[in-house]
Amino acid sequence: MKIALNGATTMHADLETDIKAAAAAGYDLIEIWAAKLRRFLKEKTVSDLAGLLKESGLEPYSINSIEHITYRTPEEYEGIKAECRELSRIAGEIGCPYVVVVPGKLPADGDRQSITAESVRVLNELADISSEYGVSLAFEFLGQTDCSVQTLGHCAEIVERCARPEIGLVLDSFHFYAGGSKFEEIRALDPAKLFIFHINDAEDLPKEELTDAERLYPGLGILPLAEIKREFDSIGYDRMVSIEIFRPEYWGHDPFEVAMKARATTIESLGLENQAAGA
Repeated sequence: MKIALNGATTMHADLETDIKAAAAAGYDLIEIWAAKLRRFLKEKTVSDLAGLLKESGLEPYSINSIEHITYRTPEEYEGIKAECRELSRIAGEIGCPYVVVVPGKLPADGDRQSITAESVRVLNELADISSEYGVSLAFEFLGQTDCSVQTLGHCAEIVERCARPEIGLVLDSFHFYAGGSKFEEIRALDPAKLFIFHINDAEDLPKEELTDAERLYPGLGILPLAEIKREFDSIGYDRMVSIEIFRPEYWGHDPFEVAMKARATTIESLGLENQAAGA
């Protein structure tokens, strides 16, 4: 299982620092935070980024993310499509296979059927754009009660309805737990459709009180990480894991130290020690 660093974990570091920290800590992959990418490109080029990645030995895995893609006004949706084209073009140029996309807020009159239809429509239209650049879309459900797609089962249903190889999903351990997803929803997955696994842990709080700020390094909280890994093993998923922790406390720490600790705790939590040692 390859290990990635997500730029949210080191939010206050710039993209070049993320790449250097990930390389120094021994990561295989990096998920590029879109806002950091745009800041990087204000002074440097996509070719500069490709060169930096090659020099580091890291593979770019995703650009993260396009937010609230569904339930937009026509004017806002044009902006979403433009953002998809922008990020897909860059991803294609640096050999990055995925752009992460996130569903919109839960509408007042939304039910599962209408949410599914809206999500399928938008994902198909955005995939028409991303596929021009050889890039796929990774759809990420959010466990918060105000999100239109809150569970793995619903997200997987939407992806299945799209029925195209360039649309898959993201499973984030925090959102899996907070949104009440079930282990049987992992067992029902086609592993080829699980494009990205985001790992993190969380403080011991009631689910309704959990926010991104309560995320922790893997193994330091109460999320069922070992159980999730066992379910992945049962369906044959061993592609990758990416550490995504939105904890302001960690953002104030040295990003090189954060990258090292995040990787070490992930390896321990998922039992990847033999893999990390090259066994």
